[in-house]
Amino acid sequence: MTFKIRRLNGLIIFLFLSISVYAQVSLPHVFSDHMVLQREKPIPVWGWATPGANLTVSFAGQKVSTVAGEDGKWMVHFTKIYAGGPYEMKVYEGENKEESIIFKDVLVGDVWFASGQSNMEWQVQQADGADLEIPNAFNPQIRLFNVPHNISIDPLDNTMKTEWKVCDSTSVKEASAVAYYFAKKLQHTTNIPIGILQSSWGGTPVEAWTSREMLLTEPLMRNTVLQNDTVTEDHFVKDSLDLVKFWDIVYNPKNGLDTIIPNSVFNDDEWRTVTLPGNVSEWESEFYEGMIWLRKTIELDVQSAGKELTLNLGHPEMNYSLYFNGVEICKTQWNANLTHDYKIPAGLVQKGKNTIALRVAALWGGGGINPPADEIYLTNGADKINLTGEWKYKKDLEPAIPLIHNFQYYPSYLYNAMINPVVPYGLAGFIWYQGEANENMAYDYRKLLPLMINDWRIRWQQGFLPFLWVQLPNYMEKDSEPADGKWAVMRESQTKTLQLPNTGMACIIELGETNNIHPTNKTDVGNRLAAVAQKLVYNMDVQASGPVMKDYTVEGNEIRIRFTEIAKGLTTSDNEAVTGFAVAGEDQKFYWADAKIVGEEIVVSAKEVENPVAVRYAWANNPDCNLVNSAGLPALPFRTDNWPVLTQK
Repeated sequence: MTFKIRRLNGLIIFLFLSISVYAQVSLPHVFSDHMVLQREKPIPVWGWATPGANLTVSFAGQKVSTVAGEDGKWMVHFTKIYAGGPYEMKVYEGENKEESIIFKDVLVGDVWFASGQSNMEWQVQQADGADLEIPNAFNPQIRLFNVPHNISIDPLDNTMKTEWKVCDSTSVKEASAVAYYFAKKLQHTTNIPIGILQSSWGGTPVEAWTSREMLLTEPLMRNTVLQNDTVTEDHFVKDSLDLVKFWDIVYNPKNGLDTIIPNSVFNDDEWRTVTLPGNVSEWESEFYEGMIWLRKTIELDVQSAGKELTLNLGHPEMNYSLYFNGVEICKTQWNANLTHDYKIPAGLVQKGKNTIALRVAALWGGGGINPPADEIYLTNGADKINLTGEWKYKKDLEPAIPLIHNFQYYPSYLYNAMINPVVPYGLAGFIWYQGEANENMAYDYRKLLPLMINDWRIRWQQGFLPFLWVQLPNYMEKDSEPADGKWAVMRESQTKTLQLPNTGMACIIELGETNNIHPTNKTDVGNRLAAVAQKLVYNMDVQASGPVMKDYTVEGNEIRIRFTEIAKGLTTSDNEAVTGFAVAGEDQKFYWADAKIVGEEIVVSAKEVENPVAVRYAWANNPDCNLVNSAGLPALPFRTDNWPVLTQK
């Protein structure tokens, strides 16, 4: 048996599909009309047929024949073909002169495999500039293939049903924004067809994309992999059914509470009092996940009564409902807007006591309203009423939400269902944007990412295929003093992976957002990644990297740092003094450093450190840094010490 995932009305439904004997010739879904095949390399084409069947495949003037094996599987290889097309691929069975299968509008060019988690999956229609980009996206020289979400305990030989699409204003909407802008720049500068074979899933760790066999070679992962041997397809089914129940509870109030609790006459005297801004992790001593209710009673004077008001919730969790005096004002699902302000109809606003109620989904450690406090208020346009401070709080009023295992996070299950089925489709290389889900293993990522890269290269058997990735950007609140951070350590692990041959990295240290793990500027990310490909793969004379620390010397109370990749020189992105450097002495205590550009070097010092021994740059989750080269590309974060680092922040 194989195990598949289907989607129905937004819900994931799991189905069992029996393996049947192939009665006629067929190919994996990755072969379809409009596909792009890899240029200037042997082109593998494979599929299934009746065991022992004679097969002939013709393409671009070549014909190759083979015989299906006892298991019905077959494979042929075409010799190298230069970029071009469109062509037709025809598959013949036996002595039939009529083709059994024909694929039309096939191009030969470069195929890039795009994978990772949500920032790779982030769609063009969700990214900056979508309104202008989508109407003008038609480019028949760019083709898109998106592997549907799926999980499997064992390696599968086909994806769920999907097909290649020509890039146009419809297909581009749901395409990876990073991969699209990467492809757009490459196609423009190379003038050859570009295919994007996308296989990504938000929130997933690197080990989910790595094969079981490879993970078992790494002591770090071995026990985790073996522990999962008790998982069966029955667990998948239960998780699927529980997921339906989970979201039904989140989206639909139970026990009629949405007509009871928001009412002004409801008695909440026995509820706990909590402080907003705040969230469940602060109010509960143990991890809690479920639906919570919050209530607050406010006094309004005659100047506000009977007038339309605006209620600003600041930064609440994304799934919530808001009520005012018993009436539902909004019901949101995955509302990631930067502002959450709502009009309160004049007819609901009373003189004296008024009740605000919130039903919030406390999921994954969240649940409540986040800072800043000054964005949580009610206003009539002239005056503001602060809504922070004491609120009444109650949990467990509705059915408990079931525990969801999210098996897509488990080691190898995505490799089995979303990688193995497209191996060994001909590729130019890989692009990768991931790491957020591994922040708690940030130091170990320097083992886990190379492990996956080697795994994929071995599986594809196409040599040291280029592997390019995006380094994590700035994110989270800024630190007032030099400090370690998970994302700083993760960036170091990503940089160290450059030790593998034929790899490249795009630094986007300044393109992130403090309060958004999904920064919406994907254009620059895709362009920077494309620049890395232009230099590494296409041998173009482009500046693809910002300054990279080469070496340093200590001279008295100063450290002089030299860089490669400075283009025509060092400068700052804002034309201000250099920021982002910290130095430490033997006590390993770091202090912000004064930094200045001296020729092609940076000279740093701190009055608190008489004898510096180490220097760090952009070493924080969200560093305040501005060093760039003359091309405007940011310097890569680094540290010269190898002291133990903290990864709990």
